[in-house]
Amino acid sequence: PAVSLAAVVGVPHDRHGEEIKAYVILKQGAQADADEIVTWCKDNMAAYKYPRLVEIRDSLPMTATGKILKRELRSE
Repeated sequence: PAVSLAAVVGVPHDRHGEEIKAYVILKQGAQADADEIVTWCKDNMAAYKYPRLVEIRDSLPMTATGKILKRELRSE
């Protein structure tokens, strides 16, 4: 409920090969931390779908048309 915008990408993982990471922008005035977001996702999503890693940001890289540049997020 506190999330305004999110992007989810796969990041390298030693054992599984890839792990889910969510980059999140919160709604203006909203308060949430990464653990609260992971808990909400865990309660409302299938076990293989919820992100284990969450990074809260002020902005996400976007194209001129407003699409999120996931390749830039993966390379960070």
